[in-house]
Amino acid sequence: MKDFNINIVPTTTASIVKFEANRFLTRHENFEFKNIDEAKRSPLAQQLFYLPFVKTVYIAQNFIAIEKYDIVEWSDVQQEVADQIEEYLNKGGEVIREEKTSTGKVPVTVYAESTPNPAVMKFVANKKLVLKSVEFKNIDDAKNAPLVQKLFHFPFVKEVFIDENYVSVHKYDIAGWDEITMELREFIRNYIEDGNEVLTAETIKTQETEKVQEENDDAAYKELDDTSQQIIAILDEYIKPAVASDGGNILFDSYNEENKTVKVILQGACSGCPSSTMTLKSGIETMLRDMLRDKVQYVEAING
Repeated sequence: MKDFNINIVPTTTASIVKFEANRFLTRHENFEFKNIDEAKRSPLAQQLFYLPFVKTVYIAQNFIAIEKYDIVEWSDVQQEVADQIEEYLNKGGEVIREEKTSTGKVPVTVYAESTPNPAVMKFVANKKLVLKSVEFKNIDDAKNAPLVQKLFHFPFVKEVFIDENYVSVHKYDIAGWDEITMELREFIRNYIEDGNEVLTAETIKTQETEKVQEENDDAAYKELDDTSQQIIAILDEYIKPAVASDGGNILFDSYNEENKTVKVILQGACSGCPSSTMTLKSGIETMLRDMLRDKVQYVEAING
């Protein structure tokens, strides 16, 4: 099984295409190289500059973006470039020569942010932690998530949810946030700063398997009725960004045409939140009613 898979992602700028990886490429935020001399820290970027149409190479944590000269069209060369990057990575090629600080650590900042759920605190880092959201209900769920395993060693940690650049911690009532926030924030910051794994390679491979499942789900999505597809589109465009900012996630489960009921799955700070019922009724339910007219009357949470 290949460790790296590259997905071609067009951008709003016609001359730039992103080559998105299913795994992290560097622990740093981003790099920009305008020529082969500037790319001394990146053997991969140097190799890409041997392609005569490459003008600029941008490297972020999980993607490479390339700006081209006008001598070619992306439609003619993008698959060749994607294959070249994928082959390079799967042969163990170096992306960035890491330059560590004198302490051997990569500087990281983490700040705590409250959520609508009084039992959940969101710890936001200045770097990407995962490529896909993951929820852990207990320590058994976290067998391939070293950071989460250690968080569950704190007796007041009940559940953990991780998305892109933050960790949402759901606590038991035995401790107040004023007593434990600083301790958790410093623990998470130190853990990340020391370069420790958030998820293991095994978990990443599991996520790759899930990606295949998602592709199958895409096929299943196309077979859904029009109303279900409209509901999913509304959730993705209007609801998910707001929910994510509060440290949670929402997923479509089902739609019943007979009783006009939508069922959703709540994760992270949204799961078990006292205000989630109000959010469902006054927010999501109202929006779906307004946008889909008489097709939706009720929204229910499976686990909220």
